[in-house]
Amino acid sequence: MAITVSIELNRELEIAGSYDEVFELLADVPRSASYFPKVHKLTDLGDNIYRWEMEKVGIDKHAIQTVYASQYFSDKEAGKITWEPVKGEGNGLVRGSWQLTAKGDKATALKFHTSAELTLPLPGLLKLAISPVIKHEFNGLVDTYMNNLKKAF
Repeated sequence: MAITVSIELNRELEIAGSYDEVFELLADVPRSASYFPKVHKLTDLGDNIYRWEMEKVGIDKHAIQTVYASQYFSDKEAGKITWEPVKGEGNGLVRGSWQLTAKGDKATALKFHTSAELTLPLPGLLKLAISPVIKHEFNGLVDTYMNNLKKAF
């Protein structure tokens, strides 16, 4: 049995770094991923596709791990970085985007959007109980990521 949990997140923040510096960091997936918490392994699959393997959560046979791959696209002129899911890689489909806007020479406004569908090997009866826990964990990871990015500049 398996359940699917859908998550959608939006964040807005301002980074005390120039547009070029912030874009460079976010467009460099391994560098950007180094600020994301609980990443067990990031694998370059070529063609700007990366497989994310998150740390396992839980205990022994009840531990779950999120694994997914996304292909990344960067358009500096448009101020946009997007990612699309790669099917057949892991148990998740994750897509999203960064929208960057220069705020003078030393600050950049960011809009972050992501959506994920995670398929987990759990009984259907647990969906109502586990979905809020997974969403809470995902929100916490993204909030930590945002704070880590702010500290990078």
